Amino acid sequence: MKNQQFKKRNTRPYSSIMLLSAIVITALLGIVTYLMMETPEETESTVSTEIATDPERIEDGIHLRTGLKAGEGMDAVIRHCTPCHSAKLVIQNRMDAAGWESTIHWMQETQNLWDLGDDQEVVIQYLTREYPVSTKGRRQVLKDIEWYSLEQ
Repeated sequence: MKNQQFKKRNTRPYSSIMLLSAIVITALLGIVTYLMMETPEETESTVSTEIATDPERIEDGIHLRTGLKAGEGMDAVIRHCTPCHSAKLVIQNRMDAAGWESTIHWMQETQNLWDLGDDQEVVIQYLTREYPVSTKGRRQVLKDIEWYSLEQ
């Protein structure tokens, strides 16, 4: 009986100390992790600061302000395309030269796009070179398949 009372009396403080220690250690690890992590807001603000100090900055071959690939003709694309819409709209479209020319003519006829002059060929060459038509889809085209009919 005395042995059980001794265990009860000594176990409670020990359990409390262990629980409190675990909470403190977890909290400290959480704080350290939080302070060491680079948050998206910090990353965006760093990029925003870099863009603000040098709006034409190119890093790893990408024009930071627009996201366009650096290359001959990029400036013409920025000058003629991004005043009206995001460069992301340009990047997501993949066309051949005829497709881009047709799109430019459509924008001139319906969207008040100005005459690009000599820059039109530069823009088309840049877009077809840096953002070519993607021939690969989600999967390869099925070939030499023997189809069978399902019986009901």
